Amino acid sequence: MGKDKRKLFIYLPMALALSIVIGIFLGSRFNVDSNHNTRFRKFNKVNEVLNYIFEEYVDSVDKSALIEGSLVSLLKDLDPHSSYISTKDLRSLSEPLEGNFEGIGIEFNIIKDTIIVISPISGGPSEALGLEAGDRIIKIEQERVAGTGVTNKAVMNMLRGPKGTSVDISIKRRGTTAMIDYTIIRGEIPIYSVDIAYMINDSIGYIKINRFSAKTHEEFVSAFKSLPKRRLNGLVLDLRGNPGGYLSAAIAVADEFLDRNQLIVYTQGKAHPKTPYEATSSGLFKEGKIIVLIDEGSASASEIVAGAIQDNDRGIILGRRSFGKGLVQEQFVFPDGSAVRLTIARYYTPTGRCIQRPYDEGLESYYRDVYKRLGNDESAENDSSYFNDSLKFITPAGKTVYGGGGIKPDIHVSVDTVGQSIYLRRIVNRGLINQFAFDYADKNRKKLNTYRKVSDYDEGFSLTERELQSFYSYAMDKGVEKDERDIAVSAQLIEFRIKAYIARHIWNNEGFYPVIHHIDKTLQKAVEEIQDENFSIITDKLP
Repeated sequence: MGKDKRKLFIYLPMALALSIVIGIFLGSRFNVDSNHNTRFRKFNKVNEVLNYIFEEYVDSVDKSALIEGSLVSLLKDLDPHSSYISTKDLRSLSEPLEGNFEGIGIEFNIIKDTIIVISPISGGPSEALGLEAGDRIIKIEQERVAGTGVTNKAVMNMLRGPKGTSVDISIKRRGTTAMIDYTIIRGEIPIYSVDIAYMINDSIGYIKINRFSAKTHEEFVSAFKSLPKRRLNGLVLDLRGNPGGYLSAAIAVADEFLDRNQLIVYTQGKAHPKTPYEATSSGLFKEGKIIVLIDEGSASASEIVAGAIQDNDRGIILGRRSFGKGLVQEQFVFPDGSAVRLTIARYYTPTGRCIQRPYDEGLESYYRDVYKRLGNDESAENDSSYFNDSLKFITPAGKTVYGGGGIKPDIHVSVDTVGQSIYLRRIVNRGLINQFAFDYADKNRKKLNTYRKVSDYDEGFSLTERELQSFYSYAMDKGVEKDERDIAVSAQLIEFRIKAYIARHIWNNEGFYPVIHHIDKTLQKAVEEIQDENFSIITDKLP
């Protein structure tokens, strides 16, 4: 089967796919030559060995498991991001990048062994039918699911399905005694890659992108246009924790900030000649101040955007060194629905740097490096020492940038350890803040809905001491002992987190981010830089 008959597309690997097995199966089945069973054709040893096992091995074997295991071995030593993806996994990995899935359209959580509707997804069939945040799903297709130990995976399997098919659910709503029955016709549900766009203050906008999907550019344009252009003096583009996605989406977003013919990125590989991608004449924000936030979770497509902004002297990169993923993959889909993502090229930023980290010491070392950075708390000087002189590049304005290990920010902001404690880590890791916030929001929706705007809630709402003590008691009931010393250290962070999650359960991301940003030191540093009269892209500042 020729390459033209297979579905191919350029893909920049996502850090979220680390758990996917690595490998590829080449060729078709060959017969074993019984007269020369020790001779293997040079390029078909894997196929010959598999056939030999299937035909001659002393015991019966699981052919599918053996083949998939061999696929893993075939690519494991190439690079960290070439991978074989099974039929079962490909759909779940592809949906976030395609920007939609088929189902009923709810965000849910399982709390106290009950499926709780956190929010109907905007534009989905559940929203159209009137499902509300806080609804408890008791039955699905007449089968009771509340109090049965149902899992997230099981719920998704029951609620998702082909567009046009139906599913019956029965829910209980606070304030009503009888169950309410719905027949929901499944539809195409959007998966949004832009979390929020809002004005931090009168002149500075904020947009957060969580991945680069097929619809990210469209979402970004809509988000940007929602900001008041006349007042917009600066923009913070938040790519922290964004693991990447499509090359085309990254190029389209970067294009909105650059002048015509400015180089955004170029790709090059052994079988793929150098291919440059340049900015067009159109662009939404070519002159205002821009700061891009990155961290160790910002990878591939995120690094393309950050690299284009940095290398063209367009804005400031602020935060911590990015992941360092500079490989381009091509997806090759097999007839059975499985696929191979094979690294076919590297990408290079406009100054010519490849930001791919070394991976010659193996996968474990490759991924451990990211966690070591957090533990070492790279300062600006230590971050610079990671790069040797051969990896230095100079931008048109004379700024030194580095290749070979992620995007080094112009302004380094260390991990914020103020207010951190073992107690805080325990309640966060167990999801207790979110669970408590949901219970609070669910019981107090009428009161909370009296706030006409998120800004009114942000300014006017605070938890009482009694409510805070109620949370600490709740945490004790869930197995986290009260620690007065740690609570004194973390009290402000705990209170803001509870307040932010309450807001999320009422106003979704539009409520969450404006509140949580009060304790976001990296964002606060970005705002400070934009407001600085001496704002300059030539900088390398300490935190």
